[in-house]
Amino acid sequence: MVEYRYDTLSQDECDALSRDSLDLPSQSPGNASPEVNSRHGDGASQATRAAASRPGALRIETGSLTTNAPGDRGLRQPDDPPEKAIGWKDLPRKDQLLVITLARLSEPLTQTSLQAYMFYQLQWFDPSLPEAVISGQAGILHASFMAAQFFTAMMWGRIADSRLAGRKTVILIGLLGTMISCLGFGFSTSFYQALFFRSLGGITNGNIGVLRTMISETVLEKKYQSRAFLILPMTFNIGVIVGPILGGVLSDPANSYPDLVGNVEFFKKFPYATPNIVSALFLGTALLLCWLMLEETHDSLRDKRDLAYTPLHSRDTSISTIATADFELSPSTPRNSAEAASKKPTTRKRYINRLPFRRIFTRNVSITLISHFFLAFHVGTFNSLWFVFLSTPVYNPADPDPPGFRPQLPFRFTGGLGLPPRSVGLAMAFLGVIGILMQLLLYPRLSARLGTLRSWRAALFLFPITYLALPFLSVVPSSTAPPSQKTGLAIWAAIGGVLFVQVSARTFALPAQTILVNNCTPHPSILGTLHGLGQSTSSLARTIGPVAGGWLYGLGLSHGFVGGVFWGMAGVAIAGVVFSFWVREGDGHEIWLEGDEEGDADNEDRQVP
Repeated sequence: MVEYRYDTLSQDECDALSRDSLDLPSQSPGNASPEVNSRHGDGASQATRAAASRPGALRIETGSLTTNAPGDRGLRQPDDPPEKAIGWKDLPRKDQLLVITLARLSEPLTQTSLQAYMFYQLQWFDPSLPEAVISGQAGILHASFMAAQFFTAMMWGRIADSRLAGRKTVILIGLLGTMISCLGFGFSTSFYQALFFRSLGGITNGNIGVLRTMISETVLEKKYQSRAFLILPMTFNIGVIVGPILGGVLSDPANSYPDLVGNVEFFKKFPYATPNIVSALFLGTALLLCWLMLEETHDSLRDKRDLAYTPLHSRDTSISTIATADFELSPSTPRNSAEAASKKPTTRKRYINRLPFRRIFTRNVSITLISHFFLAFHVGTFNSLWFVFLSTPVYNPADPDPPGFRPQLPFRFTGGLGLPPRSVGLAMAFLGVIGILMQLLLYPRLSARLGTLRSWRAALFLFPITYLALPFLSVVPSSTAPPSQKTGLAIWAAIGGVLFVQVSARTFALPAQTILVNNCTPHPSILGTLHGLGQSTSSLARTIGPVAGGWLYGLGLSHGFVGGVFWGMAGVAIAGVVFSFWVREGDGHEIWLEGDEEGDADNEDRQVP
């Protein structure tokens, strides 16, 4: 479609135009000089521009019909079709998104699996330890993985941005390291062995940031981003569903199924190895699929041989071979034409220079990362304390802990829900089911209506509500008397209500936060580095939060004030809400370097001046 833009001419200019012949090919003084600017590329617009030497000249471009006249902006032809809503089937490169999904799925499945039985595994390490100490150890184990990631995630991001390794190599290393860590954790017989293998998994794994980078480089157009970036949190929720059930069913099989495997010595010696072996099989499968099927997305490595594996049917090889064969069949073909045909086709690079590291921290990048820290802090602390709170024994008035304690509502009370591993797994799977349903049914529609920034801010308001209400689950009436676990319709309805609010907030906040981090990137050459920096920021928050939260939770149990740590998390969440009003959504290319070119997505998003 042709776009017309014009400015109102003054009387003098009208008189001048009436005297001139307006013969465009002429280059004599006083006549209009033509300027033609055409841009070619896949889906790119072709613009033809006739510019007069005087101000107020007519300018014609392809695109929608708009004018520069006052009161006449943004006119469109009445027969223009309305913009089509983006659905899952419209996403490009579904094959690569599927491999990325499987790579991401294996990790939350492993992490959430061990949370279902971690409290009981720590008790098995040393049965003499009190519950407050075990809660602190659980927080340390949970934080050790994130602490190791904090020190290495940006390093893996820099390696993924380098021309020597690329994205795929980092993904393979991360999956292999996590698989070794998983097996080592399952066969651990002491707290320090488990701590070592959890830290090893964090050191070798920088996959979350790199996978986000690969999604943004696979799906370049912004109109698909709300769907594409939803894949990773949706995959996490699938892992939250399957992992806890897997951990709860397979942990300590000798005691869980005494008639079936009660006499098997292996299960007595390593009661928590079975779920980790199954998780390692998932990780190994994901590793193999990534090695065989995942394509490199680094801009400088797309047309080079993969360091890990190059399929025999790769696009470059097949095109090059067919082209060479066709020319060889014709003896009259000039030699230089055959040589040109034998060369591999190259992809046009969006940039040739790399932004220096010192220029990464623009104002928007800094503010976005700080808001990312707040969100990761309280969400990570919740994930760490939730399964501990579910496993903590119920308060027993006949044998109070601390001794002589009597609850005084609304603030002075203690105890957890006393759920066994299977019930803990069910409660955590319940969280994942709610998340999946909301991500499939609610998030795409509301995100499209509100936009990324507004939906993110709205979701942040829900987190304080969750944390203020959560500790009161310990005083919900149960159908069984203490010290038995809490049961009955009332307690499960209360758990469902709290989780519904928390998962609603997380469903909208986490994908939007990922998009904001991705789009605040000042230059595409450091996209992997910035995602690694974002992962380091998240890991730092998820290290401090669980360690401090575990210590405060144990302190609250011993002083009859179990809700204190959760109400503190509500304060952090409120601070995140306040800080969110300084965040803005970037365009992913704030700084332009010499040699940068606009890609297809850039052409769509960039406004014509």
